[in-house]
Amino acid sequence: MAELNDYQKKLKAEFIENRGYWFPFWQQVLEMNPEFFEAYCNFSSVPWKTGPLEPKVKEMIYIAMDIATTHLYLPGTRIHMANALKHGATKEELMEVLQIVSVLGIHSMTEGLPILIDELKNAGKGDELDAIELDERALAHKQEFIDNRGYWMPIWESLLKLSPDFFKAYLDLSSVPWKTGVLEPKVKELIYVAIDIATTHLFLSGTRIHMRNALKHGATQEEIMEVIALVSICGMHSATEGVPILAEELERFAKAAE
Repeated sequence: MAELNDYQKKLKAEFIENRGYWFPFWQQVLEMNPEFFEAYCNFSSVPWKTGPLEPKVKEMIYIAMDIATTHLYLPGTRIHMANALKHGATKEELMEVLQIVSVLGIHSMTEGLPILIDELKNAGKGDELDAIELDERALAHKQEFIDNRGYWMPIWESLLKLSPDFFKAYLDLSSVPWKTGVLEPKVKELIYVAIDIATTHLFLSGTRIHMRNALKHGATQEEIMEVIALVSICGMHSATEGVPILAEELERFAKAAE
């Protein structure tokens, strides 16, 4: 790595002061284009300067965004797990973040099932679905979901009708953090908000549900705004992944030209 000039050293010091860490790929971005680095530093530092969430929760939001199956940005996951531990997060808290994020695949069902229902109706089979009544077992599953998760939405009703066994299995999986987890309900819901509104997912119906739930659990508008601000840095991963490749290819190109 090249020796930084005074301007670049100043920017590096500001990043460390604002964000609390440093990583080699930032050095490459800083060397390539300090003006761009400065702009990103200012952009990403806003939640750290003005946001009300405690530092370990901020880092949990980054972890949730990075490790979500729609992104799987492993360098960021490692960095922010290390940062969260430095800020006092426990093994149990970080494991709970992973548990919460791991249910993201259910959106295949919540998005796919309404299409199936529409097509059943188009095929003249809608009456068969409407005729299904929830039996005592299904009603018990519904009440258990409400007790464990604290909300209900119409699509769960359809899932219960078409596949009560799958619904029960999802209920058991998604309820683990709510029955054994250590994070407060508000923080759990903010994590759901983070993975739903992340740039690589943008699951708007889920975002609305979990924002509503977070508000019910005492979250403030400032806290929810901060979650959105934190995950809005996702686009920078194009640079953190792309700049090292650019540096390698520039070096390769220069050697080939010798």
